[in-house]
Amino acid sequence: MYPIRRWAVRHARVFERIYLMFEPVIVRLQPIWKTVGYQRAEKPVGMVEKFSKGLLFDCKMCGQCILSSTGMSCPMNCPKTLRNGPCGGVQQNGNCEVKPDMRCVWVDAWDGSQKMKGGGQIHVVQLPVDHSLKGSSSWLRVARAAAEPQQEHK
Repeated sequence: MYPIRRWAVRHARVFERIYLMFEPVIVRLQPIWKTVGYQRAEKPVGMVEKFSKGLLFDCKMCGQCILSSTGMSCPMNCPKTLRNGPCGGVQQNGNCEVKPDMRCVWVDAWDGSQKMKGGGQIHVVQLPVDHSLKGSSSWLRVARAAAEPQQEHK
């Protein structure tokens, strides 16, 4: 998975474009998710999400995906699971202090963000991980959040 994960970061702009096309589709399917029920949709959608993002980004299914803010480098791959930048232990060669054979997730995140049109998102401070969401679909969470403002106006 590690070589594929590194490849995905090197091609962050391509994956950003794919996500920008994919997100509106997931959001437009919100009436289906609502009809089926988010709980029922969670398992099949979560399986597809886990397979695709796991393969490409070594996703840990935290349920609060921020790949589009971190240059397509999943911060949950950091041995310290840091969500807002590297620790003070990044080695001179850019590798991790905990896993010296692995490139620091945040060095990759910075590199990937520089390739992305929305790369400035890396500067946005992220909230701590809500561990109760682990294993759940962030795609369904995005669809539900996008639908909520529309429902308030009805």
